[in-house]
Amino acid sequence: MGIADLHIHTIYSYDGSASVSAVLKRAKQIDLDLIAITDHDEIYGAIQAMDLAPVFDIQVIPGIEITTAEGDLLAFNVMKKIQRGLPLIDTVLRVSELGGFCIAPHPMAGGLGMKSLGADTILLALRQPDVARTLIGIETFNATALDKKSCQQASILAEIVGIARTGNSDAHIAEAVGLGATEFEGHTIDDLLKALRNGETTIYKQEEWNSARILGSWAANYMGSAFKRLTNTAS
Repeated sequence: MGIADLHIHTIYSYDGSASVSAVLKRAKQIDLDLIAITDHDEIYGAIQAMDLAPVFDIQVIPGIEITTAEGDLLAFNVMKKIQRGLPLIDTVLRVSELGGFCIAPHPMAGGLGMKSLGADTILLALRQPDVARTLIGIETFNATALDKKSCQQASILAEIVGIARTGNSDAHIAEAVGLGATEFEGHTIDDLLKALRNGETTIYKQEEWNSARILGSWAANYMGSAFKRLTNTAS
């Protein structure tokens, strides 16, 4: 089985603390097959990760977490930034035009400025065939979300719409990479995409952190990474 963490932030996100190389090193240490860097409305970290991937022997899918008008959206296999603030449907269709695919991250989750898509918004969007062909997964386990109840709600939503379930870390520090991940048959990006389209993914969990550890670890690492964030030295 392959293991992929498809929701990771670096210092190219306003709230990230990990360098790109630190993320790749951590992913290799814990034997992930595949990762996606998904910085907020920024693609540079993902492109840098693709350049460094052979050094760490990790497969990388280029990704971005887009701020849509209704909430956050993960987009993959895109190599350029997509305008933030557009309606969800327009954003998904733009990703489709670029040859990418989407996953809804932490749906219905609240707290600490979390910008999450609501169930009604997702259901409405999936009524459009072009959207349904591109929005092919729902994050039903987010390892660092403080709103744990939302994971249960997301799982119910995925069951209702018959869509692939993904688990991810939503890591904002290197140590959190892989706390949540997605298992799939095979080991390649093509294998992952096939599993997502067929709804054949399963959730992979490491030891769950409590809220104090999530917040405390992030705060310490965020302060410690101030120089790198200010100078954009993410390698």
